[in-house]
Amino acid sequence: MAGVADFRIAEAAALLGVSDDTVRRLVEAGRLPVHLDAHNRKVVDGSALAAYAAAQPSAPEDTFGSRVSARNRLIGLVTDVRTDGVMGQVKLRCGPFTITSLISADSVRELDLQPGSLAVAVVKSTNVIIETPEDPR
Repeated sequence: MAGVADFRIAEAAALLGVSDDTVRRLVEAGRLPVHLDAHNRKVVDGSALAAYAAAQPSAPEDTFGSRVSARNRLIGLVTDVRTDGVMGQVKLRCGPFTITSLISADSVRELDLQPGSLAVAVVKSTNVIIETPEDPR
């Protein structure tokens, strides 16, 4: 069983998508509690980090003034577009993540998707796989 992990400052920053300095400022302001681990390093408890992350505002739902039922919206920059006769492959960089979408070539043309375009990856799925590390801290 994985359990709740402790995260070093740099790891917490990566998970929140902010800089190490931002996490240090959150710690200094008392917004993220820390304690010392067995190696005498400052670490953030995973449950405290999750509570902080959950309390942060998410991206606006009407990013482009549209209405949609899906709630998983990732704003990103198109980094690669490939099309063949019928299908298109579009890669978006959404923060530290790359999202790849397979859509029709017609949609690629209609949306004028090209590297450098701003786009939103909208994910609506009934099948989401959760993975945990094999060796929890």
